[in-house]
Amino acid sequence: MNETPNLIYIKELSAGSQEFEQKLIAIVKREFPEEKNEFFTNYTSKAYLMAAENVHKLKHKIGMLGFESGYQITIDFEEGLKKNDPSLYSKFIVILDTIEHFLKTL
Repeated sequence: MNETPNLIYIKELSAGSQEFEQKLIAIVKREFPEEKNEFFTNYTSKAYLMAAENVHKLKHKIGMLGFESGYQITIDFEEGLKKNDPSLYSKFIVILDTIEHFLKTL
């Protein structure tokens, strides 16, 4: 994957407010692992519709962290799961792992 997470969108949203920026980052850092774990639980149980809902929630964080092609992969993966097609799983996992590593550095 060539994309790397960044805080550009979060910085734009915060409009220079360090306090608001830190609140957004804290929310992402808190919610991301929970949503990722819930996704894995549903995915490994082959509850693909529920996993698609988890992917939908994660999609917003993926977009917030500057992924463009990763965001599209996530959209396609979500739609695939709704049709019992998990073929984009490996690409999605790379995105999640990249974000997880990035969040640990913040």
